[in-house]
This record gives sequence, C-alpha cells and structure tokens, in this order.
Amino acid sequence: YIMNSRDMCMIDHMKELTDAGIDCFKIEGRAKSAYYAAIVTGAYRHVLDDVLAGREPDKIWRDEVEHVSHRHYSTGFFFGQPGQYTESSRYLRDWQICAVVESCDEDGNAVLSLRNKFAAGDEVELVGPDCKPFSWVAGSMQDMDGLPLTEPRTPQMRFRAKLPKQVPAMSFVRHAVELSGK
Repeated sequence: YIMNSRDMCMIDHMKELTDAGIDCFKIEGRAKSAYYAAIVTGAYRHVLDDVLAGREPDKIWRDEVEHVSHRHYSTGFFFGQPGQYTESSRYLRDWQICAVVESCDEDGNAVLSLRNKFAAGDEVELVGPDCKPFSWVAGSMQDMDGLPLTEPRTPQMRFRAKLPKQVPAMSFVRHAVELSGK
C-alpha cells in the first residue's frame, strides 16, 4: 500500500547499527521545520554518544522524537518485510512550539520570540542545544518596553520572560496540544 506510509525511526536500534559497522547516519529533514531538525538530530546525537561510550541511552531522547510532527514510526526494511500499514498516514502533532529563546543570561532572564499562543500559568517545556527537556509553569512576561503581558499575541513578537535557568539561544519553549485530530 504505497501511498500510506510511516516515518522511519531507528533511534531504538543505534547499538545494533553501530555494531554492524555503520558510522554515518542520515536524518531525513526535507520540508521539515528547524524545530524538527533540532530535536531529532539532537536526540540521535545523544543516543549515539551514549552507545559509543558504552552507556545505556537515556530514555528521554527516545521520547524526544515523539515531540515532533511525524507519522507512525517504523523500522522500514531493517528487520525484514515491514508489512502493510493501512490505517492512517495522518501526522501526529501533539506538541507545538510557543517561542524561541533569542538570548538568556545566567539568571534565566530571557528574550524570546513568539511562535504560537501561550500564557502565564501554562505548563510548558524548554528544550535546547545540550539541554535536556524540562517542564515548568510559565511565569510573568513583559513586552520589550517592560510592560506586563499575560499572553504575548503577535506572531514573531519579541518579549521578556524569566526562565527557571539559563539556556542557550535557539532553545525552544513548547507545550502539549491536541492537533493530531485523533
């Protein structure tokens, strides 16, 4: 059933792949977002580093590939014929980017750029380069003039917020949403 496909995901099999002598991996990112590329390559990088160091990979990285827009996952032909999957090729979109961190000082004072609606009091997650994802409740926010915001509203709007800790620029603030149409 050629037109009803799944996305390949081999993150659970990195040890088997490296044991087979594979030392170069390609992640398909064509027509994907910067968020997708960052999350998926970061997850694979962390798992590969753990495997090569002889450590058990942290399960948090497997969970990360579930936080991007994707179809149901498959291992393709790695374990033989995958069989037919005829139920749905609908994308699963259970997480959404709220904002991108532009800068953040050592006290967690950050400048962010809005991507999707969220408000003070919402439970959100922060993930970024060399930063394991963590949850917190969004606190007070201010516009760039220092005026209080309950909820930034304009796409690409720059605003200030206090984050729980310092994170690198280009980190993402995200939250769980119901977009998959389940």
